[in-house]
Amino acid sequence: MLEQLTDIILDYVEVEPEDVKAESEFANDLGFNSYDFTCMISAVEDAADVKIEETELLKIFKVSDLIELIEAKKN
Repeated sequence: MLEQLTDIILDYVEVEPEDVKAESEFANDLGFNSYDFTCMISAVEDAADVKIEETELLKIFKVSDLIELIEAKKN
């Protein structure tokens, strides 16, 4: 899952692939702004075939938060 997310993340921010870790924070570590984050979430929804609600977005700070949410929706 982390590898798939890394590929998507790299489409939206300019960081090295090795900088994307589960504990990376989208804003502080990876440099996401709100617009890029929203666009990236849309791409993740399409790739993972899940729907992420707006209220759930407020709980996503780290890459691991997004992974956990996707995995919970897949089960």
